[in-house]
Amino acid sequence: MARRRPGRSRLPAPLLLIGPSLVFMTVLFAWPMVVGVAQAFTGDQGATLRYVQRMVDDAYFWPAMRNTLLLIVVLIPLQFAFALAMALMLRARPRFHGVYFYIWVLPLAISDLAAGLVWLSIFTDRGYLNSVLHMLGLQPYAWLSYQNPTSLFLTVLIAELWRATSLVLVIIVAGLQGIPKDYDEVASVFGATYWQRLRYVILPQLRPSLQVAMILRTILALQTFAVAQALAGRNFPLLVGETYYWYNFLQNPNVAAAIALVVLAISMVTAVGYLRLLRDRSPGAAR
Repeated sequence: MARRRPGRSRLPAPLLLIGPSLVFMTVLFAWPMVVGVAQAFTGDQGATLRYVQRMVDDAYFWPAMRNTLLLIVVLIPLQFAFALAMALMLRARPRFHGVYFYIWVLPLAISDLAAGLVWLSIFTDRGYLNSVLHMLGLQPYAWLSYQNPTSLFLTVLIAELWRATSLVLVIIVAGLQGIPKDYDEVASVFGATYWQRLRYVILPQLRPSLQVAMILRTILALQTFAVAQALAGRNFPLLVGETYYWYNFLQNPNVAAAIALVVLAISMVTAVGYLRLLRDRSPGAAR
């Protein structure tokens, strides 16, 4: 019987391989989450719901919740529609397709705050858009006024759509690169229309990329802050913006932690929902 060499580790090889990742996730995710839960639900006299109640009673919390969810519901489908259309056009390899790709992914190189300032110069009262309207003989409009909540929402939506659609585009383009064109060509030979090939050939094979893109983009949409802050400030409150406000201006990290936990809960629920919605339901798929 072989004897164990002196000094050899008794830990199994798989645990040794994933050990650094476990330490990394514990330090950067698990421990901050534990601290956040403790801040939200404990006070000087032990466990308490005082900070959660203060969060719920705040006049900005429910508008921030509504704006955040509305932004996700409207923004994510638009981003995926635009990104999928652009990716399919690039897959057809039209003339200058490389130039189109670099132009479309250019916003990835721009920070959130810089993107917000760019669109602020467009939508402000004396911005480029109102200047064009004035040149055309039309009445300028107060796009960023708190009295016009619809236009305020549209400005944030347009700015975020321009800034972050490129991320979805890159993921979808990478997913399309892994789909053999043979399947598409065979379906075309057998008389399938373009929309049938898209629905039954391309999209099913693109499902893993769509899962990753939807989860990542929704989490990042929940963290939308700098763009909205540059355009509207607290006239268009969002959950992450309220976290920042409570932590820095009101000096109350406990309420800020409670709002952050709400963002975390929404992120986890949507991630599980996407995984269930886009899972492979074919008979041979792993359960």
